[in-house]
Amino acid sequence: MHKYIGLVIALIVFVSALTGVLLAWKKQSELLQPPTLSGISTNATNFASVEDMVKSAVDAVDTLGLTKENLDRLEYRATKGIAKAIFDKDNWEVQLDATSLEVLSVAKRHSDWIEQIHDGSIISEVFKVTSMNILGIGLIFLVGSGIWLYYGPKKIKKLKR
Repeated sequence: MHKYIGLVIALIVFVSALTGVLLAWKKQSELLQPPTLSGISTNATNFASVEDMVKSAVDAVDTLGLTKENLDRLEYRATKGIAKAIFDKDNWEVQLDATSLEVLSVAKRHSDWIEQIHDGSIISEVFKVTSMNILGIGLIFLVGSGIWLYYGPKKIKKLKR
């Protein structure tokens, strides 16, 4: 049983480990995630309204077929004076100067789909919860049965003597 459960868990661990390594490097690699740029002011009282930021971000990706409905979130980087508009369709990101609304960058975020593979949510939320529970419980089982497989025979030999 240890061997077969171990094979299933090994596949999940391998995918999770590989994507985890990529995610650990996402801030250092422009291929995985665009670098965070800086705006002209870090004073939040000078920042434009959320509605204006959303409009500027949607206008910037208009040619990509993205709309306001595709906007997943707006993230402020107050210390950098920017806002990031993250679109859930095709993982696009728009970086705006939070004060002037100048579009600083329009780029793909490959780290988002890698993260979805990493946690299993690329298939579904049910798969994510199920696979992560199987992984956790399976690893606990493997540790316990591995310890028993190592120490059990020694203990049995000792008892037989």
